[in-house]
Amino acid sequence: MYQAVRARLRALVCKVRAARKDTGMVTSEYAMGIVAAVAFSVVLYKVVTSGPVGTALRNIVQQALDGRM
Repeated sequence: MYQAVRARLRALVCKVRAARKDTGMVTSEYAMGIVAAVAFSVVLYKVVTSGPVGTALRNIVQQALDGRM
């Protein structure tokens, strides 16, 4: 009897887990993810192409190229 109860309980737990499992995103979630990625890309592009950051990156590359081996 113990094994039957245990098997039934295990089946119920598996059903509950399967019902709660999210298998993927819906179309609206994909759209929001794409919008967020594009917005982040625009902000990152603006930061990298700004004057002070561009100068700092140029100096870093210049120092790396001027280094002795």
